[in-house]
Amino acid sequence: MVSRFVGRFLLPSLLNSKYVIPNLLSDSERFIFNKYNLTTVRNYAKSKDKGKDKKGKGGKVEINPLMISELVPVNKLKERCQSSIEKMKEDFTKNLSLRSTTGAIDTLPIKYDGKEYELQELAQIVRKNPKTLVINFASFPQVIPDVLKAIQNSGLNLNPQQDGTTLYVPVPKVTKEHREALARNAKILFIKCRDSIKDIQNEYIKKTKKQTDVSEDLVFSVNKQISALCDGYIVEAKTLYDHKHKELVGN
Repeated sequence: MVSRFVGRFLLPSLLNSKYVIPNLLSDSERFIFNKYNLTTVRNYAKSKDKGKDKKGKGGKVEINPLMISELVPVNKLKERCQSSIEKMKEDFTKNLSLRSTTGAIDTLPIKYDGKEYELQELAQIVRKNPKTLVINFASFPQVIPDVLKAIQNSGLNLNPQQDGTTLYVPVPKVTKEHREALARNAKILFIKCRDSIKDIQNEYIKKTKKQTDVSEDLVFSVNKQISALCDGYIVEAKTLYDHKHKELVGN
């Protein structure tokens, strides 16, 4: 009875359409379908259904250090990310103080002849008056061009004037413009930190992809966790920047 129905009514319509053939037929009925080379067609979810399927996906990634360590040294990854944040915090403290004290100048890093020194190692620094710093390079005048460059790039908003082997540095007032300048420099330092963490992330992801003796699923999972781990450090850096920005602009 079923075979007669299939042959007389269902088969002709299926031959001219793209319906899905159900797996509810006997062997003889499947033979009839196979004889005519009918092609099964997959039913795809409608756009609304797709949205339902996607809902709930892409949630928080659980980080498993043991799993990550199967492919890369996770502790070293964390140390390097944390080091980038510590460097940003150090730069905030040294270079973005509302009080332009001699302390910020004293420890200003100076690159000279392939090495790095603190300014106080290269010159004598004194506060002539509340508005002026005097930096004497009598014993090391050849380093002056490198010092001027370092001060310019320091974010301290200082404009030194050179007189022979001496630099006179006017201490800026804490004006609105000065605050905004420091805030801009804070953003530059944050972006530098963020990009550094992103570079670390990309470096470790490339390392996982070079490993051919592990499953693709493991590599995919570890890479998601590496990205999530680094994103956490970037969020931490952004929080520190937001606090510093608020401190500098005064609101």
